[in-house]
Amino acid sequence: MLGAIAGDIAGSIYEGHPLSTDKNSFPLFAPGCRFTDDTVMTLAVAEGVRLGYRDPQKTAFITRQSMRSMGRRYLNAGYGSRFFQWLLSEGTEPINSFGNGSAMRTSPVAWAYDSLEEVERYANIIAAITHNHPEGIKGACATAAAIYMARQGSSKNDIRDYVADRYGYNMNRKLRDIKPGYSFRVTCQESVPEAIIAFLDSTSFEDALRGAVWLGGDSDTQAAIAGSIAEAFYGPVPEDMEREVRARLDAHLNAQLDTWQNWLVQKSQPAS
Repeated sequence: MLGAIAGDIAGSIYEGHPLSTDKNSFPLFAPGCRFTDDTVMTLAVAEGVRLGYRDPQKTAFITRQSMRSMGRRYLNAGYGSRFFQWLLSEGTEPINSFGNGSAMRTSPVAWAYDSLEEVERYANIIAAITHNHPEGIKGACATAAAIYMARQGSSKNDIRDYVADRYGYNMNRKLRDIKPGYSFRVTCQESVPEAIIAFLDSTSFEDALRGAVWLGGDSDTQAAIAGSIAEAFYGPVPEDMEREVRARLDAHLNAQLDTWQNWLVQKSQPAS
């Protein structure tokens, strides 16, 4: 999950500002980089997953509450207009969105559960709290599946094939071929496969973030998605990057991240 937050922060100042430089030539954590709604909602989902663990109804209920309480705490984080209205409401009805917000916040699910079936089931449940459109659910489930498979040691080819076969995304592309005609797109169907390809084309965690940002468009969300998969595939986020992330989170968000990481460690320990 730290990979998603790192990607969000790294891409935050480049959103809507396509880079014309080589993907290795821009500062990854430049002055002005900050956390956005992607980080806030990812940590809110982590709380819901943790406190509602293995109980679908409880998970959905607590996650909805956490998304609203965290979102209202950080009202200026950069939410879309329809989501912002939902955030301030009290109702339980989703907004039928197919925006990529469902995918950027789903990484905690892929770390909490230990089968692909469970990961996809809970990714669906959490996406549907707001993004109940089939494309919104598909984007979240495809991202969570890719993270889980990377965690389990699957090859990039296996991840590529699974995402293409199960979710129907065109994964037979390269970033260098996508970039010339790419623009700012926030739907799952027009940004989630591209973010996954940024991971597939990468050689390291940093390279995955750089590729997702360099592509242009909704760079913070694309880098959050690519970073969440890259962390699972390449191993822990490098220490120097974690320091950059931690320095840009406030005390509350750092505490939320610590709580999640400690829970994951405890959950993985065998019962005495």
